[in-house]
Amino acid sequence: MIYMLDTANLDAIKKAVDLYPIVGVTTNPTIIAKENRPLRDIILDIREIIGPDRMLHAQVVSDNADVMLEEAKALRKLDSEIIVKVPVTPQGIKAMKLISAEGIRITATAILTPQQALMAAMAGAEFLAPYVNRLDNICGDGTQVAAEMAHLIDVYQLDAKVLAASFKNVQQVHEVAKAGYSRSQSHRMYLTNCWFIR
Repeated sequence: MIYMLDTANLDAIKKAVDLYPIVGVTTNPTIIAKENRPLRDIILDIREIIGPDRMLHAQVVSDNADVMLEEAKALRKLDSEIIVKVPVTPQGIKAMKLISAEGIRITATAILTPQQALMAAMAGAEFLAPYVNRLDNICGDGTQVAAEMAHLIDVYQLDAKVLAASFKNVQQVHEVAKAGYSRSQSHRMYLTNCWFIR
């Protein structure tokens, strides 16, 4: 089990790195837009704060696979260690195959079902990001869905990890942490969106 911070706010990142065992930062287009600064500057500043050993995730914005590939390449030019977030859509799955063929690490995002997670892992995603709170609102048990994703990854012996995201309360964080441990999946279950860092 590891924790990542879901923000592009530099003050929050500095605080988290100083206080907590955060192993990385995830961002998305909405989070980036809130900072009212160019993406390039934000990515470079985050990397300077977190150092070379922590993970940094940034998302493509296109809905076309070929354009997503170009965006992924541009992100990698900004940061050679960046992990590119790609939504799990038909074009996103296609983009994952193209991006992984370039040797760029991928986080599949906006995952709502275990089958989407499995497809993304088979397309080359290293991290699989289900939105726990959204799943709770849709089907009532985001924790169970995240655990099923981790189980499928193990069953099919894929090299991917569940990066559970979009927590809105402490109980969701706790339940996902328990699900990872109780199913011997703790090595596969990561958490992001650390709610306690503001």
